[in-house]
Amino acid sequence: MGADPLVVTFTGHTPGSAAYRRLIVGLFFAGIATFAQLYSPQAVLPQLSADLAIPPATAALAVSAATLGLAAAVIPWSMVADRIGRVPAMAIGVIAATVMGLLTPFSAGMEMLLVLRLLEGIALGAVPAVALAYLSEEVSARSAAAAAGSYIAGTTVGGLLGRVVSGVAGEQFGWRVGIWVVAGVCGLAAALFLWLTPRAQGFVPGRFRDSTGPGMLTRLLAPMRSPRQLVLYLQGFLLMGAFVAVYNYLGFHLVAPPFGLPTWLVTLLFLAYLAGTASSPSAGRLASRFGRYQVLLCSIAVMAIGAAIMLAPVAPLVVVGLLIFTAGFFAAHAVASGWAPAESPPGSRAQASSLYYFGYYAGSSLFGWALGIVFGEAAWAWFVAAIVAMCVVSGAGAAIALRSAPTGRVPQNV
Repeated sequence: MGADPLVVTFTGHTPGSAAYRRLIVGLFFAGIATFAQLYSPQAVLPQLSADLAIPPATAALAVSAATLGLAAAVIPWSMVADRIGRVPAMAIGVIAATVMGLLTPFSAGMEMLLVLRLLEGIALGAVPAVALAYLSEEVSARSAAAAAGSYIAGTTVGGLLGRVVSGVAGEQFGWRVGIWVVAGVCGLAAALFLWLTPRAQGFVPGRFRDSTGPGMLTRLLAPMRSPRQLVLYLQGFLLMGAFVAVYNYLGFHLVAPPFGLPTWLVTLLFLAYLAGTASSPSAGRLASRFGRYQVLLCSIAVMAIGAAIMLAPVAPLVVVGLLIFTAGFFAAHAVASGWAPAESPPGSRAQASSLYYFGYYAGSSLFGWALGIVFGEAAWAWFVAAIVAMCVVSGAGAAIALRSAPTGRVPQNV
């Protein structure tokens, strides 16, 4: 049928091998290069709002513009990756995004800033569109969930680094300097990714294959015919929307009465991301042992509990709630994002992964802005109620559609 022998014989890198370590570390730096600059404005939103005299929801568009561009780009990037290869597509994306990130702080106004952030998001779409499909093809089936968890852990470090560095630098020198410094760090991370990541062995780019396989449109539509796939995409849409909204507006909440915390201290709250760095690989290991379905539902419940704790009028309790909420989110995301390509129809892994991330970043863009209106017009309690409701709907969808999966476990045979 024209298949390349390598695809038939290659069974994936196994944990402990040099290639496996290079792959995991390389994608770790790709996660930093992507997610540090994607969310770097989030820590300086109060400063951006004050400097440009715009309301919080408008300032948050600096984040939503990039995630909207990313959402729009993940499916096209999956098509590009099928044609030219997984690693080349990711390399082009992170290099282009770094260039845009270095230009963004020089924006003359909000309009130019949003255009550059949109273009930056489009370029950044290459990594989330392709990384998990690349992982599922390059590691052994038994280690797929754990490898996906390790990759998600790298994205949490990137998100944390971008927020903390931009927040600390922005506090001293202004929000423009904060964003620019993060872009420089991302350039170094991109270089490490390009150096470390091994070439693909489990996938043959389309330009080297014959045309007897299913077409691109067929591979894109195939996952959308599966109710389980659609519910997995719903997980990303709702849970990511809730997560980004909390991190967008919690800073505004804590600098206002009754808390009145200084900006530098609020910036340190982004260290809560470390809870996700720990929970992501743990969720992957638990999913391999007990099943993805069970771990996903428990993770969503943890998110809802953490959100409810953030109703407390005492800052230390809000921090505890944020830690729990963050750990739950990244555990759920590690499971759902790895589940989508693993259960996709044959030949549609990249498309299933990109569809998940389309929902994921569409939710980030929509709810990251829309819940700002709730925050601005209603009490914090109503904002938190909306977050909990999104978790409930997500969990209900999983309980209805994903329970029918045999076990949700990672295959134990290669």
